[in-house]
Amino acid sequence: MGSGGGPVGVAVVGAGNISTQYLQNLTRFPDLRVVGIADLDQARAAAAAAEYGIPAGGSLTEVLALPEVELVVNLTIPAAHAEVALAALAAGKHVYGEKPLALDPASARAVLAEAAGRGLRVGNAPDTFLGAGLQSALRVVASGGIGTPVAAAAWFQSPGPESWHPSPEFLFAHGAGPLFDMGPYYLTALVALLGPVASVAATGHRARATRVIGSGPKAGTEFPVEVPTHVTALLEFAGGTGAATTFSFDSPAVRQSIEITGTEATLLVPDPNHFNGRLRIRRAGAEESETIDTTGTAVGRGIGVLDMARALRAGTAHRASGGLALHVLEVMAAIAASARGAAFESVAEWAEKLEPLPEEWDPFAATL
Repeated sequence: MGSGGGPVGVAVVGAGNISTQYLQNLTRFPDLRVVGIADLDQARAAAAAAEYGIPAGGSLTEVLALPEVELVVNLTIPAAHAEVALAALAAGKHVYGEKPLALDPASARAVLAEAAGRGLRVGNAPDTFLGAGLQSALRVVASGGIGTPVAAAAWFQSPGPESWHPSPEFLFAHGAGPLFDMGPYYLTALVALLGPVASVAATGHRARATRVIGSGPKAGTEFPVEVPTHVTALLEFAGGTGAATTFSFDSPAVRQSIEITGTEATLLVPDPNHFNGRLRIRRAGAEESETIDTTGTAVGRGIGVLDMARALRAGTAHRASGGLALHVLEVMAAIAASARGAAFESVAEWAEKLEPLPEEWDPFAATL
């Protein structure tokens, strides 16, 4: 069922680094109305409210009490995702969160169960798979443009975020690392392109026990590394394809891409951490790759929130769903378990169908 009419009232929880990208977009979409922002640092929340013309800025309790808020956008650190989501649901609000959905599948399932019991929705990042680059790739694969998919490969390799992030400690703590921090972009893209994952096998390594903050007021501070910083995983998809993946904060060489190999061609997919990019195809027998024009929106983070809000009004399914996020989290948890135990790990069955966005979908059109 839809609920009400007109723009959907939104509150943002968490005014940290990633909030800027969200607020720049959420405050421009005519189908959304950002009415509050909360942060543990209430002065930071108030500053963000003033900068973006948001009526209220303060504590989580204050923002959740606003009757105009229908949908809470949870941008807190991973360790707080489930707690904040449950608080929002208890207040009768729908929730869209940053990735991952929770630190572990059990906590994530508790969030989804709470939402279901209250008749509320859960959405979750990443929404990059809704951008022009990956949606165009989806259309190529779905139309048979590469023949039958048989295999895939995905790489995220970088030196790590501690050189540029002013507070990177949480990115090396339990619930993060390259697998849980960057894995959702790549795994969500692969699931969208190839369907659900059935089993995984993996190895994990840690190059250094500590790292040093390289920028900001804490530059020079040493902090511990709690998780593997180089993870290699094999994925077996329920549909019969396989993929080799690498997630690394240990690589001086930067590599961020996905390849989908089919019986007729290989598709070179843009970096799934972005909303657009160059899409190329290498056809069987061709000497060079061709570039494919991408169509769709590339406006950036927040389009998953908007799709959820429009679906809420229409009574239809939203695409960056809690079910998709739970499946990706279960894949990552299985990869982590396999890396510890050196054995194949199965993944719970998931059969939700991901519907593509219409090519003409416009985030700046007022539809509500």
